[in-house]
Amino acid sequence: MSSTQSPTDQALAGLENPAFWSHFQALTTIPRPSRAEEPVIAHVTAWAEEHGFELTQDSGRNLVIRVPATPGRESAPTLILQGHLDMVCERDPASPNDPAEGRIVLRREGDWLTADGTTLGADDGVAIAAMMALAEDESIPHGPLELLMTVAEEVGLEGVNALDGSLLTGRTMINLDSEEDGVLTVGCAGSTDTWVRVEGERAPAPADVVTLAVVAGGGLGGHSGSEIHLGRANAIKVLGRVLRETYAATPFELVSLDGGRSRNAIPRDARAVCVVARDREQAFRAALESATDVVRDAYAKTDPGVSVAIESADAATEAWTAEASARLLDVIALVPSGPLAMSPDFDGLVETSTSLGEATTEGAQLTLHSLSRSSNDSALPEVESALDAAARLAGGALEVKRNYKGWRPNLDSELLAVAKDVYERLFGEAPTVTAVHAGLETAVIGTKVDWPLDNLAIGPQIDSPHSPDERVSIPTVERFWKLLVGIVDEYSAGRG
Repeated sequence: MSSTQSPTDQALAGLENPAFWSHFQALTTIPRPSRAEEPVIAHVTAWAEEHGFELTQDSGRNLVIRVPATPGRESAPTLILQGHLDMVCERDPASPNDPAEGRIVLRREGDWLTADGTTLGADDGVAIAAMMALAEDESIPHGPLELLMTVAEEVGLEGVNALDGSLLTGRTMINLDSEEDGVLTVGCAGSTDTWVRVEGERAPAPADVVTLAVVAGGGLGGHSGSEIHLGRANAIKVLGRVLRETYAATPFELVSLDGGRSRNAIPRDARAVCVVARDREQAFRAALESATDVVRDAYAKTDPGVSVAIESADAATEAWTAEASARLLDVIALVPSGPLAMSPDFDGLVETSTSLGEATTEGAQLTLHSLSRSSNDSALPEVESALDAAARLAGGALEVKRNYKGWRPNLDSELLAVAKDVYERLFGEAPTVTAVHAGLETAVIGTKVDWPLDNLAIGPQIDSPHSPDERVSIPTVERFWKLLVGIVDEYSAGRG
């Protein structure tokens, strides 16, 4: 391995399927945050033009690329392959890299590929790279393909919600946004976004006070759907709890409270600014330390690095009153976050959950943004009711945005039968068939066409998506590729 190679080149050196990894590497250099996918759209458009593939874009900016069948497969039914162009752009505060600006530096750690201080973008760069590599490889037999590349998936499936279904003709679709090796996914949770908005009275900061910043961090974070069952610390909830317990011992005034960067990621960082009477500062610090010790003990197994620290802050000129501060800390305590019910259909699968993903201070208003999920559509109204009650008890209001319903499993699916046969032939064992507690665009795409859509989701093993700890297992990428190629081949050979 040459010492003159970049870290990214070194990370990818010698891997199987170089065409796939070449496309994946190119994606790491292109900014593709949600709602700002124009650079990656331009990249894919240029690729389609280079290969002579027909490309159509709808008003929601989603792309459909038509790939002709290979010789002898022209009469096969059209198969849709689908993934999303955007990614969650999280970064460690100290990292010089930033996915939102196309700066992802790849690292190989044994059999895993990760990024230096940022999200990796395997969610869902794996899908885009796989579609591009498969479409341009003339040695892979397939029928007509429709490559559906959507935008703004990570912000409530906004892109696919605006999809023009008339652009599609296929009746069978493989979604490439699964994150579990050895799993054929046949269902997913629906979701609802909510915003608890509470205003409190503010006043000039009292005389003879100190201004202190209280910062919660060190948690592992992760995907608020697929990893919600792991019991990881939510930095906003941790900060709210520690401050509320500190307030009970030593009242203070809250200036601001902000945390979280992505609605569908478990918050890893949160920060509050407080003003404390100068003669109470030591008591404040002692109460905060005592409350922090209890929280650290609560997460000793799931988040051993969780911490709450006091930092210096610029002097505040105003703050919420003591009464308003207490009320805001109460509403943070009332907003639920975590698993709420388990699936009766699949062992160990969360059915219903809610995650407090973002807290923002704007003037006199504190906003708490949660993402609630359930594979049981009838369960979400109860979650909304609890959030509404929390808002009303705090003198605020709840805003609700219902995103999409769940994707119900069809265990008699013809595509599922093909995939199971191919999997067993390739790997000598039966795959796991299950649903996921996360949003997949299949739930929406099926409502955009005028015929029943036979769906399946597959993917390699991706750990900690939506966090700087995101990593993808290199051997499972090769398994994913072989499975995808095998399904595409067998489906077009006459089993569709």
